[in-house]
Amino acid sequence: MKVLIADDHALFRDGLSMQLEKLNADSVVFQAGSFSQALKILSDEKKLDLIIVDLDMPDMSWEEGLASIRQNAGGARYVIISASENPRDIRKSLEAGASGYIPKRSEPKILASALQLVLDGGTYLPPSVLEPNPALSGSERNSATAPVSNGKNLTPRQLQVLSFVAQGMSNKQIAYEIGVSEATVKLHINALLRSVGATNRTQALIMAQKMGLI
Repeated sequence: MKVLIADDHALFRDGLSMQLEKLNADSVVFQAGSFSQALKILSDEKKLDLIIVDLDMPDMSWEEGLASIRQNAGGARYVIISASENPRDIRKSLEAGASGYIPKRSEPKILASALQLVLDGGTYLPPSVLEPNPALSGSERNSATAPVSNGKNLTPRQLQVLSFVAQGMSNKQIAYEIGVSEATVKLHINALLRSVGATNRTQALIMAQKMGLI
């Protein structure tokens, strides 16, 4: 697995590299301290699996930097790790093609599970986006979650989790069946809830049946 980490804090990059090595012992990690360095690595290295990008880097605006990364990412998925939890930043990042948005204050277990979810083909959003925020207008809340709908983008793993949910299994039982942590199961369930437009398991099953997913 080949991964590029673009963040202007070397200590954070090193810590994240260690997390990735725990997920995959064969990880090859490239590090960049700016958008420009990241683009240079992308021009030299082909067939990257994952690009992890911090929005706040000094050499260009994050909108410009992320657009450039998108153009040069090839088939690599890319995910945002940022100190910002502004719903507008999250929405714009997803609209720019990011496969997830992970707040930097996330606990290590959540961070690892979120990265694994993205590597499995899913999309990670922080809980703050999934929960109603009184500070946002209705249109802002809707737009923050707009990229996820209709169930057509469920990954094979999420469909597998959905089938176990339909059997009435708990998160602990599902985790045992597929050999992952409960935290990872929760991320898969959150992703499939968003994808079918549901707010709980029961509603997800009803929606999934209507969509012909189960």
